[in-house]
Amino acid sequence: MKDIEIARSIKKKDIKEVAKKIGISEDDLILYGNDKAKIKSVRENKDGKLVLVTAISPTPYGEGKTTVSIGLTDALNILNKNVVGVLREPSMGPVFGMKGGATGGGYSQVVPMEDINLHFTGDFHAITAANNLLCAAIDNHIYFGNKLDINRVTFGRCLDVNDRSLRSVVAGGRTDVFAITAASEIMALFCLAKDLNDLKEKLGNIVIGYNSNDDEIYAKDLKVEGSMTALLKDAFLPNLVQTLEGNPVIIHGGPFANIAHGCNSIVATKYGLKLADYVITEAGFGADLGAEKFFDIKCRKADLKPAAVVLVATIKALKYHGGVKKDDIYLENNDALEKGLSNLVRHIENMKKYMNNVIVCLNRYDTDLDSEIALVKECCCLNNVEFAESKAYSLGGEGAVELAEKVVSICEKENSFKLLYQDDVDLVEKVKIVSKEIYRASDVIFSDLALEKLELLKSKGLSNLPICVAKTQYSFSDDSKAVGAPDNFVINVRDVNLYNGAGFVTVLLGDIMTMPGLSRNPNYEVIDVVDGEIIGVN
Repeated sequence: MKDIEIARSIKKKDIKEVAKKIGISEDDLILYGNDKAKIKSVRENKDGKLVLVTAISPTPYGEGKTTVSIGLTDALNILNKNVVGVLREPSMGPVFGMKGGATGGGYSQVVPMEDINLHFTGDFHAITAANNLLCAAIDNHIYFGNKLDINRVTFGRCLDVNDRSLRSVVAGGRTDVFAITAASEIMALFCLAKDLNDLKEKLGNIVIGYNSNDDEIYAKDLKVEGSMTALLKDAFLPNLVQTLEGNPVIIHGGPFANIAHGCNSIVATKYGLKLADYVITEAGFGADLGAEKFFDIKCRKADLKPAAVVLVATIKALKYHGGVKKDDIYLENNDALEKGLSNLVRHIENMKKYMNNVIVCLNRYDTDLDSEIALVKECCCLNNVEFAESKAYSLGGEGAVELAEKVVSICEKENSFKLLYQDDVDLVEKVKIVSKEIYRASDVIFSDLALEKLELLKSKGLSNLPICVAKTQYSFSDDSKAVGAPDNFVINVRDVNLYNGAGFVTVLLGDIMTMPGLSRNPNYEVIDVVDGEIIGVN
């Protein structure tokens, strides 16, 4: 059966019953029908253990971080552990574009999958509206006399669709740009705010442009942050849904990891830690992007100390990194697999720079051969990391019990978690540290524009901010075609943008775009409504 057919074949629990399982009363819910709800508050409690699920560098075949995260959540429940999954919301750009949905797959899904992948509880729309209200306020201020002397506008509009035509538009007599909502500063700061007051402060601190003296102008100068907060008040409450096995999952926020920080909201994670003994979360794309940002941005700002990291790989993806073409991906080719394992090894080495509790999870397919699996297991042994298989896609939680047992075991061990760089390191040096330590670049070349902006940020005392590197997800380098584990390459820093509200500096590498385009054969061609039911979402 297709994913959507499997999802519809399962009888969902009433969301109030799911909430009760983790100690949330009906009074603490805002119900959206019988299968989803907003969580208003949670009890004070000792924090549980936080487990991050990340992956090797993405390939066209998908690695299955979400599938493994959901399967691990279900498997821990089978082991009678108090657990909650905490995930990101899907963006409709990829849903209608090339990637598809983000609710897991097979028998390891969260439901209602159509709602979650489409409008859900309206969080993305609220973020889009707040973003574009600020843009309207900027143009309105200029129209009525421009008392703030706005000479250069740096804040742009957003929309939650892939639309390359919006990368540059003329609006109100000036050139404007759209980003996809998942890449917007509002989305980034929304997920990093600790409470509503902090959200309002972060919104007010957005730099919207500069005056003729090159001084920053903030959103709060337009007195618009209160109205923006009002638009986001309900969206700021985390969403509760369930797995196919009726176990609780909190889904909230959805920033892209190759442009924003790729993590669900701090509020959702904190809620999860108060509600459960184990919290299973994920970070977008490969570990070089999502996990690095999870550690160096989210954990830094929220003072989180994860207990373990699960690094997901597939045989197909490893062969791809070894140079195997699509038509030959199912043929036994151990030479290519061994070559592709270099990508896994590099991610293992990187994760060990942050912590010692690392598990490699092979997201197993029926087409995987025992000889291939043996090679991956041997590689993990040689690199001193735990290895487990997951068959959650085909078996649900039962297929991830081995992984769950190893997660429980490793979480009992001491974990020496540390960040890659300290706050007081210069911004240029931070870029070099990430580029050389995580990507393994031999050198970093900064454009004149990037250096000028970095020097300006330094002069304004902003060197203490963490960096959010925006690059292709398909490679350690800034060249999407350089798969495997490239070395002796140069990283090219094209531009730098201050996300002052979010509290980080975005560093753009290569030709990365903040507004994706649609593919030649986009998913919207197969999504439809037949006999009143949505089809084609996967």
